[in-house]
Amino acid sequence: MKKNVITIGSSDSVFEACNKYRDFKVGCLVVTDNDSCVGIVTERDLIERTLCEGKNPIDTKVKEIMTKDIKTIHALDTLEKALEVMKEYNIKKLPVVVNEGIVGIITVTDISRARPDLSKRFIESWVKPIWKD
Repeated sequence: MKKNVITIGSSDSVFEACNKYRDFKVGCLVVTDNDSCVGIVTERDLIERTLCEGKNPIDTKVKEIMTKDIKTIHALDTLEKALEVMKEYNIKKLPVVVNEGIVGIITVTDISRARPDLSKRFIESWVKPIWKD
């Protein structure tokens, strides 16, 4: 997992979220309130829930566009457990928590680099069945 997680507050503006994307070059921002993980904002959220809906990024709050029902994993869970959660909910990024506080984030890419054997099984069980030529 990556320990340096870039976070944003739910009351911050979408414009601030865009600036963090630009400055930190990340694939998602974990949304926190009082050090608890309450959501996640992806580039897709920024595009679909702000720009495509004609919302003003300066006036729109992160809490209006974030994915609220996020899935997390405990820091002591296994990589296999992380992959199971990713597969079940069709997600690629999984915040890692301890007592609801964010301590890291793990992605499918992280797992594939660290454990190519797990990635192969994951691809065979998740991607191949839905892949259409």
